[in-house]
Amino acid sequence: NIIECLKNQVIISVQAMPDEPLYEEECLIAMMKSVINGGAKALRVAGARDVQNAKKLFNVPVIGLTKPGKLPDNWLDVVYITPTMKEVTQLIDAGADIIATDATKRQRPEESLKEILEGIKKRNKLAMADISTFEEGINAKNLGFDIISTTLSGYTGYTKSDLKTPDYALLEKLVKELDCPVILEGRIWEPREVDKAFSLGAHAVV
Repeated sequence: NIIECLKNQVIISVQAMPDEPLYEEECLIAMMKSVINGGAKALRVAGARDVQNAKKLFNVPVIGLTKPGKLPDNWLDVVYITPTMKEVTQLIDAGADIIATDATKRQRPEESLKEILEGIKKRNKLAMADISTFEEGINAKNLGFDIISTTLSGYTGYTKSDLKTPDYALLEKLVKELDCPVILEGRIWEPREVDKAFSLGAHAVV
């Protein structure tokens, strides 16, 4: 049971944008090896190439997502994390165990959030909702997402703030309200922040 395997564990996001030197395949693989050696129990990676490498080289759950090669100037207002079924299919074909997608209220480019979820479920994969508000978390759970993550808190036009710390308030509210795993992701820099997340009921921390 993948969800149980993630309980009280640290998931490491190993990502780089295509125009960055670290995007080179061997660099991403080296970073994955490094965090697995350091104790990461799962990986969150972007794109079919890195999902494939993660599944081939490591025996841990892999959360797959996609991002555009370059973020648009209006990135606060658009869906850019796994926006369509085309990307979902690429990630599933590459072997991702969990598919993460933007589950905010922002306008989607093609399929509705419900259709994206149905597409993930049809292929028997777990679905992770990247949300930015309490209401989005509730909506994602009601739609049937398996995991809710605070990934996009602070990264939408209507939640943008100068907050430099994780959104503990959102985590706490979601944990109290939902009967599904809630993951804390975003602006985590120190081990004590991870400890605090677990003390508030986070299922896992990215």
